[in-house]
Amino acid sequence: MAKSIPMACLAIAALLPAAYARAPAAQVEIYDRTQQEVLPQYRRFGARWIAGETGHEYAVRIRNRSDVRILAVVSVDGVNAVTGETASPAQSGYVIEPGDSVSVAGWRKSLDRTAAFVFVDPAQSYAARTGRPDDVGVIGVALFRERTAQVAQAKQKVADANAGAQRSAESRAAAPTASIGTGHGRKEHSPAHWTRFERASRTPDSIVTLRYESRERLLAMGVIPRVRPPRTHADPFPAAHGFVPDP
Repeated sequence: MAKSIPMACLAIAALLPAAYARAPAAQVEIYDRTQQEVLPQYRRFGARWIAGETGHEYAVRIRNRSDVRILAVVSVDGVNAVTGETASPAQSGYVIEPGDSVSVAGWRKSLDRTAAFVFVDPAQSYAARTGRPDDVGVIGVALFRERTAQVAQAKQKVADANAGAQRSAESRAAAPTASIGTGHGRKEHSPAHWTRFERASRTPDSIVTLRYESRERLLAMGVIPRVRPPRTHADPFPAAHGFVPDP
């Protein structure tokens, strides 16, 4: 069950030089709060895509699948969702306990309130309105495991190579001009508190990248497959030509 109270985190300097290789630390999905459904993800052009609808509010849901606490640094349109800074993995994020989850539903305004994420015209996105329109249309979550004795003993070179390969693959994904962005929506009560978190590495354990677009644009791009309408009757000659072949 998702936590009702997220925890904003103060990250301190890392002690280890590289990421710790394991299975992905967290599951990330986008929940359409207006439609009350998880948005399906489509893989195309080396990226994962979701279809957003203008006017709909949404949340970034992050579930910790590891056995240690994790830090999730959330970027929306290239902007840190906690601090409002141009996003970097080194910034503040949300701490999630093992097996637990957090639903990040807006831009954090204080320890008590957020401004809802809402799909809007790109020109009305928070990033564009603050002079940063270049990365509209992408959501990113940088994941860090907490430092433990086991993490300190891990083989770091292999992990760095794996993490680097993943980030390189994602960076090659297509980046068309966005048709929707994320706005600065209504203010909501969303209590949080600061906590201390020691990262197991300077680099993220993994970075989850989700691109979003309108359904119409994704259909035109071939990201969402077009579904043929079902036939209402059987056709006795659907494609018969020539003679009967051997079975």
